[in-house]
Parts: sequence; structure tokens; C-alpha cells
Amino acid sequence: METKTAKLLDGKALAEKIHHTLLERITNLQPEIGRPPGLAVLMVGDNPASAAYVRNKERACAKVGIASFGKHFPTETTQAELEDVIAALNQDEQVDGILVQLPLPKHLDAVTLLNQIDPDKDADGLHPVNLGRLVRQEAGLRSCTPAGVMRLLAEYKIPLQGKQAVVVGRSILVGKPMALMLLEADATVTIAHSRSHDLKAITQNADILIAAVGIPGLITGEMVKPGAVVVDVGMNRVTDPNGKSRLVGDVDWESTSGVAEFLTPVPGGVGPMTVAMLLQNTFASYLRRLGINNDE
Repeated sequence: METKTAKLLDGKALAEKIHHTLLERITNLQPEIGRPPGLAVLMVGDNPASAAYVRNKERACAKVGIASFGKHFPTETTQAELEDVIAALNQDEQVDGILVQLPLPKHLDAVTLLNQIDPDKDADGLHPVNLGRLVRQEAGLRSCTPAGVMRLLAEYKIPLQGKQAVVVGRSILVGKPMALMLLEADATVTIAHSRSHDLKAITQNADILIAAVGIPGLITGEMVKPGAVVVDVGMNRVTDPNGKSRLVGDVDWESTSGVAEFLTPVPGGVGPMTVAMLLQNTFASYLRRLGINNDE
């Protein structure tokens, strides 16, 4: 008997498509406007994972023609110094998007810093004003990871209206905005988390299951409704007995791929979409600040 394998939701391929569209639009607009869109990524300290993420974002900017105003600060940089930098970037006409790379060293207050960013330059979509706009279904910059998931579901023409969607995870980065975006698309949404009783009973009801909790392999095949769409937001680095490390998601691929109809790979699923949405947000901010209609 032939074993059914889930179809891939290929975030890497869709991100490439978005990059191509952005490059084309920026190339066409730049002669008329006289400058490219600009993104400033602020990084403090020497966290190797953060450094890799920042390099990845800067490479992606270069690929589509967005100017990168990356600023790398020593670990001992003070809160006041960073607040001054953000204030200057808010006023800088060359900068359309500002991002603070998390986590920050322990002596810094990340929430206060993020709140200093001009909401219309908030490339990560995490400012309380932008989260409020999402709650009110008003136009605004959206959180990159959940926006990337929604774009991926749209690309594969996955219907959401009236469907049972379960989001496992309630972070302000992914879980909460993800639930709001699904609700906006007329899905019936349940939020589950690490303290939910009988998680399996909840996830087995999901037509659309989003795992965003940061626990490797938490979601197994027996927790998935046959034919469900499973989106794995987890990015966990695990080390095997031989000392080799690899990235795995929150979903156990082997047991789930025979049950789900669609499944995102890790890596190559949601990760590339997050960066693509960061670029998209920066471009949207550029257009808005110039009074140009965004027909993307």
C-alpha cells in the first residue's frame, strides 16, 4: 500500500518570488524617487545566532535593492545611547524601517526600546500601535512571522473561511498576532499553549494547525487530524549523540507527514517567509511615506 506524504508548503520558493517582485518594483521606482527603501537593523552584543540572523537580513536587503543601515553596538551600550540612536533613525529620511534584533543583553529594556520606534517605521510590526491596528483590522505594519504564514496559506489557495484553526503558542511575536490574522480571515480560532489540558484533543480538531511553541517535536502525527494543514513555526537547534547539531521544528516530521495534507519544512518553510515579510514591510513603509499607492 502506498504511503501518502504531505505536500510541502515551500516558504523558500515563495520568498524568492517575493524577492523578485520587490527587486523589480524598487528598480522601477528608484530613478523617480531618487533613493531606495532603507532598513536599519540594530544589534547589541555578540550573540552568534543574532549575528547570523542579521547577516541574513542584510543579504536579503542587498538582493532586492533595499539600503541596509545596520548598526552593531558593543554589549555595554547603555539604554540611553540606544534610545538616542532610535530617535535619530525615526527622523532620518533615508530610513523606512527600524528593527531591534532580539534578544538584547540583560541590562537593556527591550520593550521600552521597541516602543521608541516610530510605529510607521516598525519593520517587525511589534509596536503596540501596530498590534492595536491589527486588533481593530486597520491598515498597519504586521508582525512578520504570522504575516508570512498568512501569505504562504494564500499562495497555496488554502481556504480559511469557517475552518477550525488551532494556534499552539501565545507569544506576542507569533501566537497572539497569528490568531488575530486567522480570525480576520474568518477562521474559527482556538489558542492552545503549554498549560492547555489535553492538547491532543484540541489539535485533533484543527483543519489548520499552527505550531509556535519552541518545543522540538511537540506535535506528533497522532495529534493531527487527517488531511489537516500543518504550519511549523518552531526553529529549535538540537544536537544528536554524535555532537552534530541541526534545526528541527515543533512538529515531528516523520509521524506527521503521513497524516497532514500540507506541511511546512524546517528549515525552508516559515523562516524565509519571515525575512520576506520584513522586506515587504520596509517597502510598504517606503511607499506610504512617499504617498504612493501599494498595489502589491
